[in-house]
Amino acid sequence: MRPLSLLLPASLFLLACATGAQELPYPRDTAPISTVQVTAPAKSMRIKPDQAQVIGGTYAMSNGWIMKVRTASRYIDASIDREQPIRLLPVAPYKFASGDGNVTMEFNRGEWGEDMLMSYVPDPRLAQVVVISSQVAQR
Repeated sequence: MRPLSLLLPASLFLLACATGAQELPYPRDTAPISTVQVTAPAKSMRIKPDQAQVIGGTYAMSNGWIMKVRTASRYIDASIDREQPIRLLPVAPYKFASGDGNVTMEFNRGEWGEDMLMSYVPDPRLAQVVVISSQVAQR
């Protein structure tokens, strides 16, 4: 009677060993994951007339450049020296950014609101940001 009582646990043990011996396939190596960066278009803001009066004008930059800012209802155009104008869109009151985000300008700074701060990326391949401050030269 004794061998029969051991037969059931032994058969269950062999069944469990056989199940464990079956190996599951490993996950296949996948190709490297690609990343996609999506940038939403800037929220369209309007420039109020009182803001346009504060922002527009000619600025003497701290590095010797002269920048002229012309305002419109939905953007500003900034021309530095004799270069092509850069179009900037409002992202916050008195803060503007280019479409690609590489140029930002903050106006209405300082004690009297006549200071401006510009930051830009000179070469997108490098991790470098140039920051230039300015005061209104004339209106």
